[in-house]
Amino acid sequence: MEAEKHPQNTDEKKKKDFKVHVSESKKKIVKDLSNLMKKKSIVVVSIKNLPSAQFQEIKKKIRHMATIQVAKKNLIDFALDHSGVKELHALIPYVQDSTALLFSDDDAFEIAAFLSENKTPAKAKEGQIPTEDIVVKAGGTDLMPGPDITALSSVGLRPQVKEGKIHIMMDSVFCKKNEVITSAKASILAKLGISPFKIGLEPVAAYMSGKVYADIKIDKVAMVKSLENDYARSLAFAVSINYPVKETLPFIIGKAGIQGKAIDALIKTERAAQ
Repeated sequence: MEAEKHPQNTDEKKKKDFKVHVSESKKKIVKDLSNLMKKKSIVVVSIKNLPSAQFQEIKKKIRHMATIQVAKKNLIDFALDHSGVKELHALIPYVQDSTALLFSDDDAFEIAAFLSENKTPAKAKEGQIPTEDIVVKAGGTDLMPGPDITALSSVGLRPQVKEGKIHIMMDSVFCKKNEVITSAKASILAKLGISPFKIGLEPVAAYMSGKVYADIKIDKVAMVKSLENDYARSLAFAVSINYPVKETLPFIIGKAGIQGKAIDALIKTERAAQ
């Protein structure tokens, strides 16, 4: 009954406990995070399995666009939860143990595109799953004749010795999309100097202009290909219905010319038959 007479606000209790039990260094981290949350965009990125050297390199490349902060999950959660911006609370489920936050006044999708373009090649590891086929091209290698010939053959490649070194005789889909890479295949890829994966900061979610976006990964190459395909299909359709615009007129005129010649040929044929 006493608790009902004097209910205690949960958020206020958390704040008081934080002030009492947390070290000054952690309080400073939360304060710095809270100040940065005034920026236009906040992007949650995964840094899982990202080596320190690559992380520092990306950090240098993106510093003109964003500030990167790495902190423990509980500190990030607390800062998001007590930022004063209720929408930021929706970012908490996307924060994991290997998470960093990017703060910027730029568009969150522009940042995601930049991260997509600034990844570095990485060697294959056992257990990884490629998102597209890994192809080993025909050609020379730096491998010397010996046990490697057997190793290459055992994983489906066609090796042959030429001029004292091992050559791959034909292109081969070495590992199919969504196929788990085995230890043997990872070893062969390393021997051949093939790094089929790319690593970098992986965008997970973002806050911008009062909204949280759950999927902000940008693949410019795939997007351009998709747009090119859509353009080609729409152009063909517009020509088929004789829709006159600058882009379609040359094709429509050409089509009319071909049809005109076909009609002339048909008329000549009918006249000759008469």
